[in-house]
Amino acid sequence: MTNSKNSSNNSSESNELYAIAETSGQQFWFEVDRYYDIDRLNAKEKDKITLEKVLLLKDKDSISVGKPYVKDAKIELEVVSHKRDKKILVYKMRPKKKTRRKMGHRQELTRVMVKSITIGNSAPKSSSKKETVKKETKPKSEKSTN
Repeated sequence: MTNSKNSSNNSSESNELYAIAETSGQQFWFEVDRYYDIDRLNAKEKDKITLEKVLLLKDKDSISVGKPYVKDAKIELEVVSHKRDKKILVYKMRPKKKTRRKMGHRQELTRVMVKSITIGNSAPKSSSKKETVKKETKPKSEKSTN
């Protein structure tokens, strides 16, 4: 009996680190070493992609919720392959007009594998340095009354 409890505890431990991120107009629940099908990305196979729009990040000890995004959180993805989704049929008909139209659509997808989910201080970006530097301004001189 204790073995079955330990195995159930081990399965819950694997879900200790996850993140919810926004990509291609949707929100995905990302876990490490799992693959996901997202809308087609302009990248080649084996390319590394970094997502910085992380909405929520949970690790062993805490949960970080962004406003709207978690600061310094990144998800690293690797492009596995490009594929197409199953075909969706669209049928339009106008009654009593003898008008019918049958169309199909196959969504272009990219299969990605989550390599790592990290949170922490990253190297400062050049744009952030510009934001921290304050420009000196001359005080406005009062108009003299002559």
